[in-house]
Amino acid sequence: MTDIRSFKELRVWQNAMDVTMLIFELTKSFPPEERFSLSDQIRRSSRSVAANLAEAWRKRRYPAAFVSKLSDAESEAAETQTWCEIALRCGYLTHSQAESLDSKLEEILGQLVKMASQPEKWTISTTRSVHQRKPPG
Repeated sequence: MTDIRSFKELRVWQNAMDVTMLIFELTKSFPPEERFSLSDQIRRSSRSVAANLAEAWRKRRYPAAFVSKLSDAESEAAETQTWCEIALRCGYLTHSQAESLDSKLEEILGQLVKMASQPEKWTISTTRSVHQRKPPG
């Protein structure tokens, strides 16, 4: 990890936000009857990827919690892939749009898996050595 100070600097978060905004724009053309179902679901799950990454970033002092939030982001990305497939099969997305979204989500999934498999590169160590501890009193 190189001097990243904010989750907004993470490439994976930036990629997740790009997908979120693309999905927001694409779902504007979905039929009105999908407003409270498919449009809402695909928007919600795509937004959750970036939101869970932000939460994971704030949990870096706790490796298990950090990995858990990355896992949540991974699950939301996979859910978004499913909603995209449904939108494709319903004829709301073109094959090209669906392929592009799927490819972008696969890249995000790969980034999440890599981070989760190497949490020590991202988490903050809160333990101090015996020599650094102050004596009681």
